[in-house]
Amino acid sequence: MSANGRNGGQTGPGSLRAGDLRCEYLVNPLAVQTQRPRLSWRLEAVCADSPRSAPRPRGLRQRAYRILVASSPALLRANQADLWDSGRVESDTSLHVPYAGRPLRSRHRCFWTVRVWDQEDQACEPASPAEFSVGLLGPRDWQGRWIGIGQDIQHPVPLLRREFTLDGRVKRAVLYATALGVYEMRCNGKRVGDAVLAPEWTSYAKRVQYQAYDITKLLRPGANALGALLGDGWYAGRLGLAHIARDCHWRGIYGRRTALRAQLHVELTDGSEAVVGTDGDWRFTLDGAILSSDLLDGEHYDARREMDGWDAPGFDDSGWAGAIPMRPRCGALVAQPNEPMRVLADLTPVSVREPKKGVYVLDLGQEIAGWCRLRLRGRRGQVIRLRHCERVGDDGMPYVDNLRIAPNLDTYICRGGGVETFEPRFTYHGFQYVEITGLDRAPRVEDVTGRAFWSACRPTGSIECSDPLLNRLASNIVWTQRDNMPGIPTDCPQRDERCGWTGDIQVFAQTGIYNMDLAAFLTKWLRDLSDDQAEDGRFPDFAPHPFEPHARFSGAPAWGDAGTIVPWRIYQNYADTSVLSEAYEPARRWVDHITRHNPDGLWVKERRHDYGDWLNADTFKFDRFPRGLARVPGEVLATVFYWQSTDILARMAEQLGNAEHAAHYGGLASRIRRAFHDAFVDSDVRIQGDTQAGYALALGSGILDASLHARAFDHMVRMFEPFDGHLSTGFITTVHAMNMLTRFGRSEQAYELTMRRTFPSWGYTIEQGGTTIWERWDGYVAGKGFQDPGMNSFCHYAIGAVGEWMYRTMLGLHPDEANPGWKHFTIAPVPGGGLSWVQGRYESIRGPIDVAWRVRGGRLSLNVSVPPNTTATIHVPTSDPASVREGGRAADRLPHLTPLPSTTAHPAAVFRVGSGEYAFTAAVR
Repeated sequence: MSANGRNGGQTGPGSLRAGDLRCEYLVNPLAVQTQRPRLSWRLEAVCADSPRSAPRPRGLRQRAYRILVASSPALLRANQADLWDSGRVESDTSLHVPYAGRPLRSRHRCFWTVRVWDQEDQACEPASPAEFSVGLLGPRDWQGRWIGIGQDIQHPVPLLRREFTLDGRVKRAVLYATALGVYEMRCNGKRVGDAVLAPEWTSYAKRVQYQAYDITKLLRPGANALGALLGDGWYAGRLGLAHIARDCHWRGIYGRRTALRAQLHVELTDGSEAVVGTDGDWRFTLDGAILSSDLLDGEHYDARREMDGWDAPGFDDSGWAGAIPMRPRCGALVAQPNEPMRVLADLTPVSVREPKKGVYVLDLGQEIAGWCRLRLRGRRGQVIRLRHCERVGDDGMPYVDNLRIAPNLDTYICRGGGVETFEPRFTYHGFQYVEITGLDRAPRVEDVTGRAFWSACRPTGSIECSDPLLNRLASNIVWTQRDNMPGIPTDCPQRDERCGWTGDIQVFAQTGIYNMDLAAFLTKWLRDLSDDQAEDGRFPDFAPHPFEPHARFSGAPAWGDAGTIVPWRIYQNYADTSVLSEAYEPARRWVDHITRHNPDGLWVKERRHDYGDWLNADTFKFDRFPRGLARVPGEVLATVFYWQSTDILARMAEQLGNAEHAAHYGGLASRIRRAFHDAFVDSDVRIQGDTQAGYALALGSGILDASLHARAFDHMVRMFEPFDGHLSTGFITTVHAMNMLTRFGRSEQAYELTMRRTFPSWGYTIEQGGTTIWERWDGYVAGKGFQDPGMNSFCHYAIGAVGEWMYRTMLGLHPDEANPGWKHFTIAPVPGGGLSWVQGRYESIRGPIDVAWRVRGGRLSLNVSVPPNTTATIHVPTSDPASVREGGRAADRLPHLTPLPSTTAHPAAVFRVGSGEYAFTAAVR
């Protein structure tokens, strides 16, 4: 390697190592839809002469980096960067470095590594190589055509196939595939990849995603066969809310003819290439075993119609018809930018019961989104039915009223003759219980497997404490998030809805980011959101949004504002200015839309479907608390979000270097704030409506002048009295109320709320058997029964946004907006609730952050780990700063700790630190 910098470029005893190499957030992606992909890495400490258990060095920083990109692993090993050598770059950046080498073309395969220099300017070992490949960038790169069967939907799932011959050994083979509908590719009798329900839901008129698969090991010299199954999916199947949307049919809202498009590129060892694409030479049949398959209805499978070997070479397809080339009206083909959906957990039932003769109900012990795999022996033609539900009634029978008109029913007709296995392909259900009928005998628990799937985002957060109820709450939040990640952030996985509701993810985004790496997932979804933005600037209430016109489901306060809040959350956590660039014009159109109709600064007009603080205590069917004291007035809530979106837009403009827009929208935000105070805040700082929700939102958003905070907070606390100390808040404001209780010194009250077991509370739902977060506080009330089945999901993550409070208060983890992407952050745990210990980790984009605290014998111990190339401000909870020790020595005398004044309502000794591991102790009451 040439020097290109100080130290001769030679490897020294560097204290850092680069790892976890990512391209556009993904690990070794096979297709990125850009010629200038962004490269990122994380840094970890290296202790060459110390055991792994030794403390990591402190204050580690990256001083410079050098990226090498080559067209083969051999060239990279020889340090021959024929595509790009960045040279030594004096920078501590490790995120989103754009490729700047030789122009890349479609299918270009690239191998890369990075070497960093540490704070002492020592060159470190280069990272283990990674790779990325460019996808098919334009229409001319697609040789495969759209093909189908030439019929409308309402048919069995078609099977498609084509044989081809390879004249030599395969060096590498990549298959690109997509569908209008959902598909599963097969090759030589085996399934291709492990993604499910591909290509996933988009606004098909704007964008259709394709996937890339390395199938090198599935091919062989001579005869080969490609096969595909093609389901209706979101494109041609039933969609949620179609029954109440205007001018829509239940099925085929995007289109009524499914289609497949695929293209296989094969490199042979002799240097030649072969391309096999979808065209008129493919053949199809409707005689397959899947008689019907729908996301909402379920799957009907007749094993007697199975055709062994249909996806392998040598199969007799002379009775099959020729595939029909098609010219569907759809958007651009783009490589999927986020992780695919995969089956990521298998659950064995915890019990089998027979509430009625021949009716078997199995309990998985956990609500999942997915399906069941069933092993059985049956007579030929024997019909087995699996009905899925979230809850069972007092009689032990499935409670299905809340599913509305989604059957969630899978049917299997036995082939006979031995052990059979049924697992549906193109449907999913939200369920904890499955009712099985048609069996001759009770199933064993090992005969049934619950298969849970979700978008395969990397888990990033964990939190555990001394209280089992809070641990169950944390688990319920994570499972609810998993169950609502079928490629988009849905509201629920079970009933006839399952849409990407914007208000839900707006309030849950930070919790979701703590739990999982949502950078690519939310980036993809923001494109869905902007794809379906109305011409006048209204964001849809859910995205993708298949219904026209948007009039009924668009433009709602707190829902449409996801178009500003979610990209800002991505920026705060991942330091991604590209997301801001993409989101800026849609966000600007949204704010301008509100302003056109509300020039006085109060959002009183054009609120469309004004959901407000959805499902607050005023909506309880079972009376316990007074009515009319929970709902924040619509114009108050709307104006707060109008201000928040405008304020974020001004900050977006500033980050993007648009000073003119930053000044304009900053000024508009100031006028909205003043109008809010003049119209809704009286001389005693009572906010119109006088609700927990109104005060929590005003304080949490920042719209309220700082001089009024203390009085407004007193009013918020006062409004707990009519509700016997319980929350009266709904979807939008619950997490604000929790965060404000901690922020203004009432953390014990917040802890008490999370640990309550009386209705309404999270603990109450857990006491009633909830394994996920409920849509409404009163989804089920003991002695009174279930709420209105028209809207009663038991797997809705909105009020699970309390997870943000858990990470911020219990672990004390706070991102720093001034240093986005966790370049600098705060660790400020607030012990309480009688907890004796809390521990957790957040795998930030720059590395893992660990926090653990314990209280014992009047002393608190706090252990934290700060990743390399970052800094942190640590608040050690104590009312006696002089008692603080770090590593057994007085903390205020240690050179690696910089004391800072405390700025919170909770007594603490505050220090600024560099990377490393720290062990504090302090006196506590």
